[in-house]
Amino acid sequence: MRACVIFNPTARGDKARHFRRHLDDFAAGVALKPTQSAGDGRRLAAEAVRDGFDTIVAAGGDGTVNEVLNGIADAPDGFARARLAVLPLGTVNVFARELGLPLRLSAAWQTILNARERRIDAPFAEFSDAAGKHRRYFAQLAGAGLDARAISLVNWEDKKRFSQLAYVFAGMKAMRGPHPPITVETEGRSVVGEFVLVGNGRFYGGSLPVFPDARLDDGLLDVCVFPRVSWSLIARYAAGFVTGRPFPPGDAQMLRVSRARLTAAAVVPFELEGDACGSLPLELGLLPGVLRVVAP
Repeated sequence: MRACVIFNPTARGDKARHFRRHLDDFAAGVALKPTQSAGDGRRLAAEAVRDGFDTIVAAGGDGTVNEVLNGIADAPDGFARARLAVLPLGTVNVFARELGLPLRLSAAWQTILNARERRIDAPFAEFSDAAGKHRRYFAQLAGAGLDARAISLVNWEDKKRFSQLAYVFAGMKAMRGPHPPITVETEGRSVVGEFVLVGNGRFYGGSLPVFPDARLDDGLLDVCVFPRVSWSLIARYAAGFVTGRPFPPGDAQMLRVSRARLTAAAVVPFELEGDACGSLPLELGLLPGVLRVVAP
């Protein structure tokens, strides 16, 4: 294994500080590439693939994972040349939980050293902005509407203190805004709702199984369309987080598709892996079985 570790040297949080204090233990025999600014992980990951590293380690949370994933995709034949590994340093670490990775750093690092590999699907979102048309991959989750608004309102101190519940608090703030209808067009079907979640795996917001039937390698996206945004929805989310019971409520429509298009007549934001990316319209698809990941 020829590994490169991409990490944020200024990241806050106990895990990040522990990682920096024990860099020599974690990174013996591997290359280290610290990021300098937001989005830098993508450039560094693409550079690492071009330099011949076969294992690119995202040392961070889900945002770092997303940057590294897209950097691998940016490199010529990146998915064939390199695999993605995750050292979970974030607050929530949804994708690491989905893979069944240990969240204790020494155990997670040992999993990487063991280098067991599996293949999963690589979902992507295609959208346009002032800079042109983009394709951005995501490992775990996309969303449009309420949660994209909430992400922009998450307070760091709340996130550090309350973990996933910080998103519940932000969701309460996001309830004050308008909730324009979103149209989801899939293979021969059209569904309308005020809030849409798209999953590659089972979990949302940590260990909450919003998509209980989803699999990372089934060649399908699981789309959950909530007809209305309401305070009861926030309450059910909070209850699901506390109890660990499957979510969503019964009035949501669940779709399992390989492609989907999301549109809205008004401005509706969307997010990928917890990062607010822009506004609808949005095309969703996936490349089945192309993403190589290190897993237990």
